[in-house]
Amino acid sequence: MLIFDADDTLWENNVIFERVIDEFTAWMAGPGTDRAAVRAVLDKIEAANTRTLGYGSKMFLRSLGECVERLRGRAATAAERARIAGWEAAFAGDRVELIPGVAETLAELAGRHELLLLTKGDREEQQRKVTASGLTGHFRGVHIVPEKNVAAYEELTRGYGLAPERTWMIGNSPKSDILPARSAGLNAVFIPHDHTWVLEHEELDPGDEKVLRLGAFRELVRHF
Repeated sequence: MLIFDADDTLWENNVIFERVIDEFTAWMAGPGTDRAAVRAVLDKIEAANTRTLGYGSKMFLRSLGECVERLRGRAATAAERARIAGWEAAFAGDRVELIPGVAETLAELAGRHELLLLTKGDREEQQRKVTASGLTGHFRGVHIVPEKNVAAYEELTRGYGLAPERTWMIGNSPKSDILPARSAGLNAVFIPHDHTWVLEHEELDPGDEKVLRLGAFRELVRHF
């Protein structure tokens, strides 16, 4: 069984957030507060909000508003709120940009293995992207969870009666894809992405032989 992450493994995602953050930090920077400092404040706010609000564009846009208030030391003005609301369009629409090699690689892998999709975040937002991807026909099941932790992997393993030693989690996030899957007894494939969200970064054990590291998605067909 091969279990796939979605955002930044199958299609581009965080690069959209990073484009907005670039615009936001440029807007907020000023005397005594450079763009790096603005980003540091935003990262802390997002880290706190993920624990209560989950993931996705709604949490992100709310975090931008809270960041404005913290940096300005006052409530956001109507004009500031309107500017933040204007960024909603960046996350709307019914299209996703597949990462090169994904469509043909999944088609080949589905011919000889069972595939699952496991993604976290706002259910409606994630389902929209899954549907827009056109990839659902390759997967035995699609699972959208609020958090990809050890419990989520253990529940998936029980639900499908998976043999952990023959199951692989494939993704770009050390925090959500690799480390919790390994703690649940699964193997893992780490495919780094240049724009992986900073809050998903964690150190991996370079000596863990149950983690396969690849440079590109299409390399999966050489191993499975």
